[in-house]
Amino acid sequence: MASANVVNLTDETFESEIQKAEVPVVVDFWAEWCGPCRHFAPVFDQFATENAGKVIAAKVDVDSNQNVAAKYNIRQIPTLLWFKGGNFLGQTSAMSKDGLLKKLESL
Repeated sequence: MASANVVNLTDETFESEIQKAEVPVVVDFWAEWCGPCRHFAPVFDQFATENAGKVIAAKVDVDSNQNVAAKYNIRQIPTLLWFKGGNFLGQTSAMSKDGLLKKLESL
């Protein structure tokens, strides 16, 4: 459920990928059965494609990766986590492509 410009993260790869990123990272926590997640996926994929090189767009399947979801207290999906320089900057809900871009530019 991801495009070529979206990285799939797991419990095992999450921290290392966030820490080594040289650009901001936005992580979409989702599940296959989640209707709003499926609705948001094309928006997130398009944002990732249009901003390749400026941001790392990643996804975490909460059903397969419950440890990282629990660590960041993910209670509803889709939920986005934002990171820069390896630091957690905050959490937002799914939003429009323009909203994603504005959030990215504010980091």
